[in-house]
Amino acid sequence: MSGGYDLTVARTDWADRVAIGTSIACLLHCVGLPLIVAALPALSVVVVPESFHLWVLAVAIPLALVALWQGRARHRRRWPLIVGVAGLTLLAAGALAFDHDSEVPATVAGSLVLALAHISNWRLRQGQPV
Repeated sequence: MSGGYDLTVARTDWADRVAIGTSIACLLHCVGLPLIVAALPALSVVVVPESFHLWVLAVAIPLALVALWQGRARHRRRWPLIVGVAGLTLLAAGALAFDHDSEVPATVAGSLVLALAHISNWRLRQGQPV
């Protein structure tokens, strides 16, 4: 470590920022896409395959867990990791839901909870109050 630069912190910052961004993108996808499709009938031919949600989940789970685990190692608080796992569980429930009525609320809630966990994790690593 030279000049006070910690490569582990930089990697965790990057992972948290990407995870926050993907949580927000997921939220916009879940809330915005149905509104756009409903408002513009011409776009109703756009079909997102069901496997899309599983692929996103396959990327989100390891990324989130690595970022939250590394943050926990630095700031020694477990609750952002626990909140993050709760958010991932909601995302998984939404992605694996059998009916559309439960998919959207679970996914939106999961995205918000996961974003909260990553923002808290990031702030705690920066020494800022949460």
